[in-house]
Amino acid sequence: MTKRIIPDTITSCNLLCGGIAVFLATQGAFIWAFVFILAGAFFDFFDGLSARVLKAPSPIGVELDSLADDITFGLAPSMMLFCWLKPILGWWAGIALLMAAFSALRLAKFNVDERQHESFIGLATPANAIFWGGICCLPISVIAYDWMAWLLIGLSLISCYLLNAEIPFFSFKGFKKEKVVIISFLAGCLILIGFCVAKAIATKHIEFACFSGTACILWYVVLNILLAIAKRN
Repeated sequence: MTKRIIPDTITSCNLLCGGIAVFLATQGAFIWAFVFILAGAFFDFFDGLSARVLKAPSPIGVELDSLADDITFGLAPSMMLFCWLKPILGWWAGIALLMAAFSALRLAKFNVDERQHESFIGLATPANAIFWGGICCLPISVIAYDWMAWLLIGLSLISCYLLNAEIPFFSFKGFKKEKVVIISFLAGCLILIGFCVAKAIATKHIEFACFSGTACILWYVVLNILLAIAKRN
């Protein structure tokens, strides 16, 4: 019983980070909201790891993990995008909140899908959260025209699709099978992060460093879609 408390406590820390991120988003503190989403991702990684190391899996832990993930990686990025775009689109920005619902659906499917032990079917919720978190850290002034805001709303609907699409996405759990692909992905990430960090240093705007998360996830999505197309052909 004591062993089970440890991973459940770590999962609860993930949930707490998500709640704080939602609050910070409503206050316009988007960079800090993104920081807490990343902190939630840290706890999300270690709760499962601790459960395996301690050999203390529990049905409650599985359910708690999904609830925490939907807050941290579903509601928090959705709220960030809603609050970020609301000055431009008004209440129409609420369309972004659909990502929270589709994230919940994706997590529920993950819990019952036996195919996702070493890879994912559909975009993982943490990846989607990092993508949108990085975008919302940028100053709203980057949206020079209203159509750009509507484009982002359209992209949020594409995210809803990708979360539940029958598209295979590689996971680090399957490193042995996808070694070359994962190494290629990481190499691309290093280049993208280096470019974004250099831009942040040159302009003295930390927002560009945050955007490196968006760039890496975009690279991840494109790479997986290309791999899926190649396998079908």
